[in-house]
Amino acid sequence: MYEPIRSPSVHTPADEADFPHRSREEELDIQLAGHLAALLAVTDELGLGVPGDRIAEQVARLRGAPPARHAGLTDAAPAELHRRAHALAGRALLVAASRADTTAAILSAERMDAHTAALAALADAAPSGQLVGAH
Repeated sequence: MYEPIRSPSVHTPADEADFPHRSREEELDIQLAGHLAALLAVTDELGLGVPGDRIAEQVARLRGAPPARHAGLTDAAPAELHRRAHALAGRALLVAASRADTTAAILSAERMDAHTAALAALADAAPSGQLVGAH
């Protein structure tokens, strides 16, 4: 009737694979280091030295080597940079929480708070757009 299958199925797991496998923890370390490195780049662009140093320490801890640091200027407005940094810190916080990395989670939460405060200060300093004395 039907000819039997002579080759192994593509759906059969390959136990003797020749490529290296990473654990979930290793994958989360790589992901967290990536988010923190991106946050470091934005932090350096904003000229925030001390927070940048703290982030660089965490990247070095996760990667085993210090990150390359340079401020690649994007000519973005400070408010946009703070929004970007806030989003990156939020992503780092989620990954740090999922891998139970308290140090990275606290640092990420502090950076989120700092960028939220910076955005509020920029909003307060911006002109309201209302004309004074116009009726």
